[in-house]
Amino acid sequence: MWIHPEEVLLAGALWVSERANPFFVLQRRRGHGRGGGLLVGTLDVVLDSSARVAPYRILLQTADSQIYWNIACGSSRKEITEHWDWLEANLLQTISIFDNDEDITTFVKGKISGIIAEENRLKPGEEHEEDSGKFREAELKMRKLFGMPEEEKLVNYYSCSYWKGRVPRQGWLYLSVNHLCFYSFLLGKEVTLVVPWTEVTQLEKNATLLFPESVRVSTRDTEHFFSMFLNINDTFKLMEQLANIAMRQLLDNEAFAADLSLPKPSKTLKNVSALKRDLDARAKNERYRAMFRLTQEERLDGHTDCTLWTPFAKMHVVGQLFISNNYICFSSKEEDLCQLIIPLREVSIVEKADSSSVLPCPVSISTKNKMNFLFANLKDRDFLVQRISDFLQRTPDSSWGDTNPLSQISHSVCSESVQKDPEKMKEESWNIHFLEFGRGVCMYRTSRTRELVLNGIPERLRGELWLLFSGAQNEMATHPGYYGELVEQAMGLCSLATEEIERDLHRSMPEHRAFQNEMGIAALRRVLTAYAHRNPGIGYCQAMNIVTSVLLLYCTEEEAFWLLVALCERMLPDYYNTRVVGALVDQGVFEELTRSFLPLLYEHMQELGVISTISLSWFLTLFLSVMPFDSAVLLVDCFFYEGIKVIFQVALAVLHDNMDALLSCSDEGEAMTILGRYLDNVVNKQTVAPPIPHPHALLTSGDEPPPEIDVFDLIKSSYEKFGSLRSDVIEQMRFKQRLKVIQSLEDTAKRSVVRAMMTESAFSIEELEELYCLFKSKHMTSCYWGSSSSAAERHDPSLPYLEQYRIDPLQFRQLFVSLAPWVCGGHNPTLSARLFRLLDQNQDGLVNFKEFITGLSEPRLQITCFILSPRGERKTQTSTPVKHYVHLCVLLYILMCVCVCVCVCVCVQEQFIELCKTLYNMFSEEALEQQLYHAIATVASLLLRIGEVGKKFNNGTKKRETMPQTSLSAQNPPHSPQGEEEGPGHGASGESEVCRALADAQLEVVAPQMSDEETKDDVSVSSYSVVSAGSLQCEDIAEDTVLIRGSEQRQGSVLDTDWSITFEQVLASMLTEPPLVDYFERKRDIQAKMAACKAQRAVERQISSASDHELTQHST
Repeated sequence: MWIHPEEVLLAGALWVSERANPFFVLQRRRGHGRGGGLLVGTLDVVLDSSARVAPYRILLQTADSQIYWNIACGSSRKEITEHWDWLEANLLQTISIFDNDEDITTFVKGKISGIIAEENRLKPGEEHEEDSGKFREAELKMRKLFGMPEEEKLVNYYSCSYWKGRVPRQGWLYLSVNHLCFYSFLLGKEVTLVVPWTEVTQLEKNATLLFPESVRVSTRDTEHFFSMFLNINDTFKLMEQLANIAMRQLLDNEAFAADLSLPKPSKTLKNVSALKRDLDARAKNERYRAMFRLTQEERLDGHTDCTLWTPFAKMHVVGQLFISNNYICFSSKEEDLCQLIIPLREVSIVEKADSSSVLPCPVSISTKNKMNFLFANLKDRDFLVQRISDFLQRTPDSSWGDTNPLSQISHSVCSESVQKDPEKMKEESWNIHFLEFGRGVCMYRTSRTRELVLNGIPERLRGELWLLFSGAQNEMATHPGYYGELVEQAMGLCSLATEEIERDLHRSMPEHRAFQNEMGIAALRRVLTAYAHRNPGIGYCQAMNIVTSVLLLYCTEEEAFWLLVALCERMLPDYYNTRVVGALVDQGVFEELTRSFLPLLYEHMQELGVISTISLSWFLTLFLSVMPFDSAVLLVDCFFYEGIKVIFQVALAVLHDNMDALLSCSDEGEAMTILGRYLDNVVNKQTVAPPIPHPHALLTSGDEPPPEIDVFDLIKSSYEKFGSLRSDVIEQMRFKQRLKVIQSLEDTAKRSVVRAMMTESAFSIEELEELYCLFKSKHMTSCYWGSSSSAAERHDPSLPYLEQYRIDPLQFRQLFVSLAPWVCGGHNPTLSARLFRLLDQNQDGLVNFKEFITGLSEPRLQITCFILSPRGERKTQTSTPVKHYVHLCVLLYILMCVCVCVCVCVCVQEQFIELCKTLYNMFSEEALEQQLYHAIATVASLLLRIGEVGKKFNNGTKKRETMPQTSLSAQNPPHSPQGEEEGPGHGASGESEVCRALADAQLEVVAPQMSDEETKDDVSVSSYSVVSAGSLQCEDIAEDTVLIRGSEQRQGSVLDTDWSITFEQVLASMLTEPPLVDYFERKRDIQAKMAACKAQRAVERQISSASDHELTQHST
């Protein structure tokens, strides 16, 4: 590529000149390409130059100057040669007329800069143009070293050591969007490693005596250790991000999409790619949204240190101010001291206050509900105020209030209950808190707020505070009328989700009177159906009905809907998808926490297998299904304020309280009974409503009732014993478990697929597992390297595992060429296209794994014929003649072993020639080539005679039926090429025409590979090299030998349209030749082909090196 001219003082150091003229020099890096340069190659790897110096460059030189200018670089000889040819063709003659060397240098530098500017102008949307030149060179080097396409984007690269055995190999670690790659070249020894992120099962940063401060990357097959990083924390965080993105690809099958709205930096950052900035911004956005419970669309614009005046404490609190497109947020540096969220829709005035020594650079923000906030110690106050003003101008004016609910179930419940003293006291405490700290979204959230939540939220305020703490109130305020529109769109639609909802409606808290009538059931149906319509990726999952029914007791329908959105999409991510991945991840986190806090109990519980059984029901329903309602709802209060960590704390407290009893258990059932009875007797002694009997209580009650446990004591105990848990630590543990869970689910899916296919294919278990991995890898590759169809079309998680992953024709052709038992040269594209249409049962342009394996199963000659129309449509047997429209691909499909029952099929002469042509191509690389050619020649001769006999028989029948027309035809016979006569000799002459065409085919040159347009149309047949001139002896080519030249007829030749044979005749004739039967019945070794397919990248690198060598020879 062209680069901005850079000054070079020593042109000959570490470089070899390969071409030169009076003005330009083309150079190759020593150690690159053929022979020598081991020391230079080693230095390039150890030093920075390996990652960022291209192996070829072009220098501008002048006769009177010792200074050179680097104007172009290239990762391959082909690329640099194109630049060299352009310079000689366009600039050499022009600059030769200049008299002054300085003018030449100025002119060439200006020309090159103009070319670069024009390229940037033509491609403004490509983010890599923001990257520095050195980084782009490193990206080009990565693609060349590892055979990556242009779609694979490099994120960053680091110098490190890779431990191969006990020997560290110093080299460069390349982290791209989809792969982890490492390259080292030390004293002639090359180490190359490519690991797709989707295959990573564990990512750990550890420090041991053998590997000091190292990163361990584990896959299913092996472990890789990297150490000696300049900044291991930065590298490990980036690796975690990329692995997380890959896990999302496995879950959602969506490719990584760069953030095109990311603001461009004021200056190009050295060695920092646009993708790296994008990922850094995403990480900051995720932390920001999690900290303040904001929606996924919210993007952090910036943050700064400041102080906030807190009127309730009469002091300035040190913390950080965050600004995004819709919110101003503050968080104190001391945890739980103060947190503040100010939606811009609530802001009325932003102004700079008077600065003083006590209060430097203050900014005052006023809201519509008359609250004032004073921030001070701002470093760049003017810029901050301007940014807030810009966002305010884009914020629509909102006068949001409560929308009209479709149902008011919750209020009827509250009004029926008689308010008692504990409830009134809690309400009074909250009212005092509102007066002191504010009410609504702009309320100061402090440690006092948490104390009130832990003591229980009064029923009248529960819905309001759930909305506030979860962030659902903000989302509802910015989407007025959205829920009503969803209900109108969703009601009446029938789907799998709606059927499951209907089954579970009457199982949702049937003991509560609110759901013992149609009013409550209808409200629950509307909320669940609306959410399933909003998020079809989740749809509906069991346990959502229980949680939603509790939400409806305290909120309106619309409020319950937005709370459900907050739960499913932010607070409990991936909990309610089809495979409950989020709940399984937190189950793993819970096991790890149990091992950390309760090691003795953990070992015993693992032996019993209890933890994995109990945790799913506890987490999916937030204890609502295992604990009395009045007690569990208090845990929901804490959950909406604290997040998932309070659920972990309470779960650990439950195990701790029952530790002695659990340690004495001898089986899983006994342990489950102990925990069930304990949870059934967790009571809320401050409840204002009559206790609701829990359905589990009847199953777990014994002769002697167990002691009651106050839920407030349980919550208090959980904070005292396990309150050290932090949300960021839990997120780190979630990442570690997510890798394990998703890869474990993928392994389970693979085993299910293999079991299902064992009886339907001839492959072994190991072969099926390898084929499944290759098939899924091809599918995943298309997700991030592009495909003709979207990822959603190619993956449907609602289908069985056998049919979930699907590939398109291009991907199928790539696998076919790599794995097919036979190779057919130029016929491969046509063959794969025809077979793809055969396997595509529903004609949707995609093939699933089951269909793919069907196409690769072991062949049997008797069942491998299939007829396709010219468009690839299947034709059933009819009473009308089919010889005019069918296209016989008979033994093309022998390669692919497809079992199709065809009763009668007719092959005309042109299609018969096509068949013979394909067979000759198939045998060109066989050891028994001559025997197979003899066999095909014999079969073809026999079939030609059979066709002639059939033609005479058919003509005789027609003659008896239509005598007048036959007589007329006899008087005016059609023209016969080259004076051929009719009558008994006509069959022989037609046979000889075919023979002449076949004989000519021997002399034809190999045709190039068919284009996509040609591949799509099976009727169009290009010229093929059927057999070389020397592959058959002269005596082999008899008058009845069938060889062809292609679809174009020889000049003066006419194919006999009345000649035809049937499938049975072809099959019977081939069965008479043992070499053919042995060839098609022989078992093929697919293991070698699968190993070669896995090593495809190494082959690509060898091909690249070979092409470089060929270009070198050509240039010399």
